[in-house]
Amino acid sequence: MADYTWLISGASSGQGAEIALAALKAGHRVVATARNVSKARMDLPEIEKLGGTWITLDVTSADAQSVAEKAVKDHGINVLVNNAGYGLRGVLEDLSMDQIRAQMETNFFGVLAVTKGAIPLFRERRSGTIVMISSASGLTGTPSQSLYSASKFAMEGASESIAEELKEFGVRVLIVELGAYRTPFQAAVDKPTDVISEPYKGTVSDKTAQRITAGHGRQAGDPAKAAQAIVEVVTKTGRGRDLDGIMRLPLGKDALHRADVKIKSLSDDVARTKDLAEWAVFDTPYDGYPPL
Repeated sequence: MADYTWLISGASSGQGAEIALAALKAGHRVVATARNVSKARMDLPEIEKLGGTWITLDVTSADAQSVAEKAVKDHGINVLVNNAGYGLRGVLEDLSMDQIRAQMETNFFGVLAVTKGAIPLFRERRSGTIVMISSASGLTGTPSQSLYSASKFAMEGASESIAEELKEFGVRVLIVELGAYRTPFQAAVDKPTDVISEPYKGTVSDKTAQRITAGHGRQAGDPAKAAQAIVEVVTKTGRGRDLDGIMRLPLGKDALHRADVKIKSLSDDVARTKDLAEWAVFDTPYDGYPPL
């Protein structure tokens, strides 16, 4: 079996913890990160029992990039999982700029900092996998979660570009788009009654937020199976044996449905606007810029 050593951000609970456990149970080495390592050790003693190592990492701290770079170098990391993040509930009008910036700081800028820490050694070794834990809300916008969606859209856009930048160095980027999974993630998000203002009561934003909150603890997604799927796709084993080369990995029936809806919507818009798009150019031959 190939040698895999994982660095997982936000591994102290939820999907990050499940990925750490799945990788350890598969016989890999894991460096799990948390903002509060003492608490993480108490909450998840099985990580160290299975041979995992904890290090402190706050993706929003000024030293996040250097901490990640040192971990990659010291532990021989060849799989980075950008899992740290949180959900923000509320329509754009109701959110303060401080809330908006904090959401992007963790879910987007923090991801970039950690990724920048890993890239140099991955590039030099001409190998490695960068896993971006995204969401179905990173492919289709969700009313009442506009900034959470924005943070995941931004991460996915950067990931597509990074994948092209690193492909010739043998480094793979995998975007995991999770549907609704039964983790503590939604429990940490404000309830609709706390954040949906009066003008939006009864609208699609309110109804969506209420539905998501009501479904907490009853989500169809099994986080242990999602973690196993991610490990198998990264290592090209089991169910992931024939999935080498994919960029996006939607997980959950709801994630698949939302992807299908997005594909249809995009396809319909492109088909309807084709003539107008082709008209809006100079009446000269195409000169090759920008490259298609």
